[in-house]
Amino acid sequence: MLIAVLVLHVAVCLTLLFLVLLHSGRGGGLSDMFGGGMGAAAAGSTVVEKNLDRLTVVAGVMFTFTSITLALLIDK
Repeated sequence: MLIAVLVLHVAVCLTLLFLVLLHSGRGGGLSDMFGGGMGAAAAGSTVVEKNLDRLTVVAGVMFTFTSITLALLIDK
């Protein structure tokens, strides 16, 4: 069981890293990378950016649960 949770944890870590790096800093980001940059006129978030936010939150929650699970399994 420990190995399975550890493999899942590493996969979630890499996914979370990738998703965070896709987020925009000041201006750029995922929407500009794929040609969706429209300048200051499009100040709101696009559908892609909202979905990216949701995926990042899900990956963060999974990271939290796998971290707690690993701590409990290693403690035994």
